Amino acid sequence: MRIKILTVTELTNYLKRILLHDPILNNLVIKGEISNFKLHSSGHVYFSIKDEKSKLKCIMFSSEFVKLKFMPKDGMKVIVKGYISIYDKNGEYQLYVNELEEEGLGDLYIEFEKLKNRLFKKGYFDSKYKKKIPFFPKKIAVVTSPTGAAIRDIISVITRRNNFVDILISPVLVQGDRASVQISEAIDRLNKIDDVDLIILARGGGSIEELWPFNEEIVADSIFNSKKPIISAVGHETDFTISDFVADLRAPTPSAAGEIAVPTISDIKYTLNLYYRNLKVNISKFIENYKHKLENYSEERMQKYLLYKIREEHQNLDYMHSQISNILNKKVEILKEMLFHLGNNLNNLSPLSTMSRGFAILQSSDNKLLTSVENVNLRDEIKVLLRDGYLNCTVDNIEKGDKLIDR
Repeated sequence: MRIKILTVTELTNYLKRILLHDPILNNLVIKGEISNFKLHSSGHVYFSIKDEKSKLKCIMFSSEFVKLKFMPKDGMKVIVKGYISIYDKNGEYQLYVNELEEEGLGDLYIEFEKLKNRLFKKGYFDSKYKKKIPFFPKKIAVVTSPTGAAIRDIISVITRRNNFVDILISPVLVQGDRASVQISEAIDRLNKIDDVDLIILARGGGSIEELWPFNEEIVADSIFNSKKPIISAVGHETDFTISDFVADLRAPTPSAAGEIAVPTISDIKYTLNLYYRNLKVNISKFIENYKHKLENYSEERMQKYLLYKIREEHQNLDYMHSQISNILNKKVEILKEMLFHLGNNLNNLSPLSTMSRGFAILQSSDNKLLTSVENVNLRDEIKVLLRDGYLNCTVDNIEKGDKLIDR
């Protein structure tokens, strides 16, 4: 028997016909939890439904989607009706959904809402705690997978816009059980680096399970307690995580985070020119305002002002004169007191004072003061000074103690 060789397309079409004619696969009703929900610009929606063990890709065309009375979202429990077929381009089987009914909220979605409400009550989302994103950060740290598309997009955008910005990559896991701890530790570590001006949390799109590390409370705590501003750029534009709410700014995509974080050189020039023009206008207004005040300051008001200043200075002079007079009077009194004491001392030591009490002063013929009989000889001419005059005398005898001295 000769085996027929099939092309890939022939095999795919054969399998599609089998699936189409299978009574079970052609009319399925399945319940599960929505994951990775995406609304395409065409109006078609793409998502997966999952349970604890398995996941199934789904597509719902716009003609059916517009009939829904609710907006599906990740974590929502639903019942879907449709049929299984194969998408030719990638050879994957998927569920083509005709009807979609809401069954309830999924476990992850309920957990997400609980944490969101708890952090809201703690003030984690309050705008008063949001830090300002610097206009021109010199060094940006990116917390992300070192091999993912997110870091490539961010580096490409930043270097294209401004090549003077340094980029520091802090490599972490962005999905899985250990990812949240690594992300939290990276934020805490970057807060200890002084020259880091801005932190970007980045990750490409994914299902709610893949993005879940950014919904963990440990990451929310590190973002809230960060002293450095943080931009959250997790997933696609339709993806929202707890990190987005706590961060100082949310960017819809990693590329958008690069656009937001870094101004172009032309942006900087424009801003500087704007500052210059505003400064020039404000200075001109300031000068004109004072010119107007001076022009309105009449001669009469100027005279009153000058008279007031003159009187004020007169009062100051009077006060200073009074102070100086008081100081001089005190000095004079102190000097008079000193002179009085000096006069008393001089008077007590004066020879005239001594002579007024009945004493005399003796001088030799050559006017030397005589203080001892040893300095005098018989028949010497001496002068005796009294209070009101003097006597010229001749020495007839000399006694020292009880002895008569003959010299």
